[in-house]
Amino acid sequence: QVQLVESGGGLVQAGGSLRLSCAASERTFSTYAMGWFRQAPGKDREFVAAVTRSGGNTYYATSVKGRFTCSRDNAKNTVYLQMNSLKHEDTAVYYCAARQTDSGYAYSRSTDYNYWGQGTLVTVSP
Repeated sequence: QVQLVESGGGLVQAGGSLRLSCAASERTFSTYAMGWFRQAPGKDREFVAAVTRSGGNTYYATSVKGRFTCSRDNAKNTVYLQMNSLKHEDTAVYYCAARQTDSGYAYSRSTDYNYWGQGTLVTVSP
């Protein structure tokens, strides 16, 4: 069972940048499709970004496209979320998620994922 640990959250002003990391315990990390989700206070968890097993393809929510970049380093068992031009509405707890798969797909539904990290808080001041 893979364990996921996010880091990199914090407080940043609007317009600033943060990079989130998610380290996985599993040596077969390259067999997992990875995703990022977020949950703002009082709102449902929503999809942010996803990356295929190889890292060759990514998929983004419309709200973050052009500002966020999802990538992975399979040698380091880590997936990243580079967040630029942050907005106050990006404030949320950010979660990474993993799904072991034989496919080359990226997944955008939370129900597609089997494993979740504990989350890291990102606060963007107006």
